[in-house]
Amino acid sequence: MKGRHRLGLLFSITGPYATIGQAMLNGALLAIDEVNAGDAFPFTLEPSIADPGGALSAYARLAKSMLIDEGLVHVIGCYTSSSRKEVLPYFEKYDGLLWYPSHYEGFESSENVVYTGASPNQHIVPLADFLLKRYGNKAYFVGSNYIWAWENNKIMREAVLASGGSVLAERYVPVGDVDHDSIVRQILDCRPHFIFNTLIGDSAYAFFRALRRAAKRARLDQPRDMPVASCSLSEPELAEIGPEAADGHISSSVYFESIDTEANASFARAYRRRFPGQRATSADAEASYNAVHLLARALKAAGGEDMPAVRSVLSHVEFDAPQGPVRIDSDNRHSYLTPRIGVSNSKGGFDIIFAASQPIKPDPYLIWDDVRHERVPRPAHLRIVK
Repeated sequence: MKGRHRLGLLFSITGPYATIGQAMLNGALLAIDEVNAGDAFPFTLEPSIADPGGALSAYARLAKSMLIDEGLVHVIGCYTSSSRKEVLPYFEKYDGLLWYPSHYEGFESSENVVYTGASPNQHIVPLADFLLKRYGNKAYFVGSNYIWAWENNKIMREAVLASGGSVLAERYVPVGDVDHDSIVRQILDCRPHFIFNTLIGDSAYAFFRALRRAAKRARLDQPRDMPVASCSLSEPELAEIGPEAADGHISSSVYFESIDTEANASFARAYRRRFPGQRATSADAEASYNAVHLLARALKAAGGEDMPAVRSVLSHVEFDAPQGPVRIDSDNRHSYLTPRIGVSNSKGGFDIIFAASQPIKPDPYLIWDDVRHERVPRPAHLRIVK
């Protein structure tokens, strides 16, 4: 008879970024089904699901309850960096392990977090290099007012300024805010070479629509004249934007549904069977899916949930993910992932225009100054943090 391991799933499937939260939950549930099927693992995974609704106070309360009241050791969850920061003290205090399946801004490492989403050298660094070479160095920044936007803008700003360019404006709005008229007017007045977008959820969808409408009134081809680039835009969100404004946007990610491999095709088919009527797969769904599979392999290798044993095997587990091979780095518990850049199309997907040839070692603090392995090049003008 198989054993059983309980794990928490902490995702906001309601609230201002519910589309992303639902995709993340879907990915985790699909992976749990796969782990529980067949004889590859001597245990089953039993999820305990909680929905914070995008409220930071709810994240903290629910995470604490999972760790203390339910006695869970492993929790897969959180999308925003604010929510991760909110729950992290509880995982460190009660020695739980948060599996964080979201691209993020970096500059963090914890013994109590495994990061299965992209690090800054795997998304913003290749994007900065691409934008500055392809479009120019006059930038406009718009983002949601929290740490994800602040830190990513800091990295992008340094790249732009060091290239001799300028940041024409840097505007922030509260998470969930959808009134962007003044920002759009300023963008049309400034005419930047590109717009770097760190808005999330409903705020981002409203911005894309408002910008496209205003550009059309001004007789501008927005994707050509003022392209918008993001490190978080995914396939299900294109449907939220709507067909009138979803095409022509640049996204830097480690996963797109258009990856042409049998492993990814199999993932997409299984996703649609498990969630009929749901939208396309996404980097968010894949990162949660990968987290469950990596966790299952770690539990099997460790022979149980004992935290020292699980930590000791983390760097030895690998998974052939839909994006390609994924493994956890022993130096910082972030993941080796394969950077890509895509441009959204009118069919609700992305055309991939760049892909690294192999998974890239995660560098959450952007400290590398050597070329011992193939890496996505860090633009030479980015200052190295010592």
